[in-house]
Amino acid sequence: MEKVHCLIIGSGPAGYTAAIYASRANLKPVLYQGIQPGGQLTITTEVENYPGYPEGIQGPEMMVDFEKQAARMGADIRYGLATKVDFSKQPFKVWIDEEKEIEADSVIIATGASAKWLGLPSEERLNGFGVSACAVCDGFFFRTKEVAIVGAGDTACEEAIYLSKLCSTVHMIVRKDESGMKASKVMQDRVKATPNIKIYWNSVTEEIVGENKVEAMRIKNIVTNEITEVPVQGFFVAIGHQPNSDIFKGWLTMDEAGYIQTIPGTSKTNVEGVFAAGDVQDKIYRQAVTAAGSGCMAALDAERYLSAKGHV
Repeated sequence: MEKVHCLIIGSGPAGYTAAIYASRANLKPVLYQGIQPGGQLTITTEVENYPGYPEGIQGPEMMVDFEKQAARMGADIRYGLATKVDFSKQPFKVWIDEEKEIEADSVIIATGASAKWLGLPSEERLNGFGVSACAVCDGFFFRTKEVAIVGAGDTACEEAIYLSKLCSTVHMIVRKDESGMKASKVMQDRVKATPNIKIYWNSVTEEIVGENKVEAMRIKNIVTNEITEVPVQGFFVAIGHQPNSDIFKGWLTMDEAGYIQTIPGTSKTNVEGVFAAGDVQDKIYRQAVTAAGSGCMAALDAERYLSAKGHV
């Protein structure tokens, strides 16, 4: 059994920023990095839209910088995965790797979200080499080129329209026919009205073609079984994200998709003393800079909570 003032679950921009602010507030934070230290940015390549890096930076390198800064401020950064929690009373209990039990006066959840993928071997192999799950993050690298996007919801439509402003042609792959498209009517109409978006109905991706970079996609019409190979340089997957929130179910209020709900304008959850930051509670923006901002909010909220309770 170990007792800590402020426990941060998860790394990435939200977790590390929370650790920086919590350390400066003398909360002596302990941060467990989770199954993917550094979060989703560790599987991206160039990051050009984060302030302070005028020449851009590789995602993994940026997360190393975040971690180093948090450590320099005094955060206790550890390997380990939170596997169980008990938020029924204070201090809160959190189990790491199903073995180590920690009691915490406050908890900041920054476990992020994971992109849903198609499950193709070529998709995994070319991830970061033309395959991406974030058009806003990576679309800039495909200016004037032909790209593909898979998905049928509002996010897929929004990202297709975003890409259409940068790329020569956007090939949109939709598994069902027009009647089965999940996006709102207004988003469907916008996509259909965009001249350089070409929609492939009743289609699935069979293969992403290319050795070291995306060169084409092979798609199949599930009605006719016709196989078509389309040259593209970028391949975007927009079939949704899954928040990493399973261990908090039953304790925290979530929406239907599993995103932790916070009081608007704060990082506070329905359990006093438990805060959430980053993509585990943000299904709209999902950017490194917004995650970092919410990590700052969570640390400030935790500091005020602990101060009011007389813990610091």
